[in-house]
Amino acid sequence: MLVLSRRTGESVVIGDDVVVTVLEVKGDGGVRLGIDAPRTVRVHRAEVYAAVKAANADASRAASAPSGAAVEQLLELASRRAARPDEQAPPAD
Repeated sequence: MLVLSRRTGESVVIGDDVVVTVLEVKGDGGVRLGIDAPRTVRVHRAEVYAAVKAANADASRAASAPSGAAVEQLLELASRRAARPDEQAPPAD
């Protein structure tokens, strides 16, 4: 990890396209940064990035395996259709 000291108004250049500027240093230890980067470069706060990544992983797992409630609903629908044989099935595509 590279550690740098910067004062308000000073910047750090990352690669050719990204400039990080210290906008404000607060008394409570907080720092406001300005980030100038092309739209093609994704910029996220680490805690937001981690939360989004975890939510996406959870959603992916949930989508890959049907929930018990979804299976129950499908079984109920199938049993209702089986109980009414006089209805026509929808045409196949």
